[in-house]
Amino acid sequence: MFLSSYENKLDKKGRVSVPASYRSYLSNLGYNGVICYPSFNHKSIEAWPQDRIEKISNTIDSLNPFEEKRDYFATSILSESVNLQFDGEGRISLTSKLLKHANIKSSMLFVGQGKTFQIWEPTAFEKFKVNAKKKSNLNRASLKWELQLNK
Repeated sequence: MFLSSYENKLDKKGRVSVPASYRSYLSNLGYNGVICYPSFNHKSIEAWPQDRIEKISNTIDSLNPFEEKRDYFATSILSESVNLQFDGEGRISLTSKLLKHANIKSSMLFVGQGKTFQIWEPTAFEKFKVNAKKKSNLNRASLKWELQLNK
């Protein structure tokens, strides 16, 4: 899983090192890279393994092909997605479009989200995190353990 948060900086060539634990997780899934797209929920970059993008693509494909919302989702996610491969030192080159969307100049925060991760400008994430903690506290009763039946 993608857990914790790590801050890294762009190098002079515009590359950033992906946290080793994130690369290890992706490698265990059989991937040498990550799919990134601009979040439409936040000023951040969504980063997903290939299988998660395939899952969302299949979900989009299950919609009526003539329905507008199918095109909206495909355009917002799939057409904006970029497959970024790790170089020999575990770095990726984020596109200028992704960096601009997240307002990232040099430092960025890799934020674990379980099956995916996000990339944020550090100050923007700190503001988001304060609000997220407040809302999590208010909504904590909605998180329930999945019941496992013994067979």
